[in-house]
Amino acid sequence: MLSRRTRKWLWIAAVPVPVFLASEPALAEKPCEDYPVNKRTRCEVVWKQINDEELSAVAEFGLRQLKRRQEGTITPEQHLKENMDFIKASGEKRLRLLAERMARE
Repeated sequence: MLSRRTRKWLWIAAVPVPVFLASEPALAEKPCEDYPVNKRTRCEVVWKQINDEELSAVAEFGLRQLKRRQEGTITPEQHLKENMDFIKASGEKRLRLLAERMARE
């Protein structure tokens, strides 16, 4: 049986990826607000495609992180920092892809 502290850290470690994935629909409108009204619908479609393309990378990263935590090769603090770094980099990448694809339109 896992200790209360271990369960707490496993829960904290597992939260960033599902929260990231669950927040995607809410995020879908925000980057598109910068585009003219006549391009927003297309932007939303492109944004959804980009997010769908990134889901497997996010899931793979989360599983690798969980495995490393369970093996004890990283501390909870390292795990959280790496998760936050990944989420930031992933968001920046998706916004860059959105700008590139919308520029081609």
